[in-house]
Amino acid sequence: MLLVFAFLASNVQAQTTNYPNKPVRLIVPYPPGGSVDFTGRELAAKLSEVWGQQVVLDNRGGAGSTLGHGLGAKATPDGYTLLLGTSAGLVVSPALGSKLSYDSLKDYAPIGLAVYAPFALTLHPGVPANSTKEFIDYAKANPGKINFSSPGTGTPNHLGGELLKALGGINIVHVPYKGGGPALVDLISGQVQMTFSGVPQILQHLKAGRLKAVAIGHPTRIKSLPELPPVADTLPGFNNTSWYGLLAPVGTPAAIVNRINADMNKVLASPEFGQRLLLQGVEPVTSTPQGMRDMVANELARWRKVIKDAGISVETAQ
Repeated sequence: MLLVFAFLASNVQAQTTNYPNKPVRLIVPYPPGGSVDFTGRELAAKLSEVWGQQVVLDNRGGAGSTLGHGLGAKATPDGYTLLLGTSAGLVVSPALGSKLSYDSLKDYAPIGLAVYAPFALTLHPGVPANSTKEFIDYAKANPGKINFSSPGTGTPNHLGGELLKALGGINIVHVPYKGGGPALVDLISGQVQMTFSGVPQILQHLKAGRLKAVAIGHPTRIKSLPELPPVADTLPGFNNTSWYGLLAPVGTPAAIVNRINADMNKVLASPEFGQRLLLQGVEPVTSTPQGMRDMVANELARWRKVIKDAGISVETAQ
């Protein structure tokens, strides 16, 4: 028996020492284009340099990112198929009670966080408010008259608005759209007055004066829009930030998980690499595997409460 354990231990050590000795597949659960794909491509290119092995992107969009997340969960746990998981697929869809082929807490070996993608409290320029407090005061003076857009019911953008309603004690009306593009178009035209938008989607509109951002959903200021204070400065506990990170299928040897974590953290700490991400409005971040696991668990509990309190269900999110 001791010989068997010794053989298994030496085999795992050999796999880890030589890892990776062939190309690595990185599943990105979105089609090409957008900040998730950009992050995946940048990370894959740098890890390819570090490992001397190609990291090949496999874009698997569909079903609100849950198709790709499901494929990542069911892959062979040998370290040669990784997933760039997102908070939308790991937290929001499960919190909504969507029927999924994976369990966010049981089917993955988290490796580490890669980036934060914060949402900004974004207003039509005609709204007479230039801060979170001023917007809340304006909304309280006009109950039920302010509309906020989102790419759809149950999206992180929508949930940010619901969290703002709950913590701010305001009555604003959600208007769901079929995608982020139409939601921004109607904000720019003044058909709606507010949205929580991902930073990459609004940067050009902010510069052109077509929109104004008054606060950031992240708990602290961000480097891409350092002038924006957090909503949490006015409403303690507010947090509306998407994030992406690497995961492997559950059962992947811990030594391989730790090796990937160490290598990706070195890449993310590179000033040049970080600047490329910041230009896209996403913030590089590092964590331990346990830190990422804790993030998933905490976010699941937090958004389940928001969803329950707002009366959102899988049916209303269709």
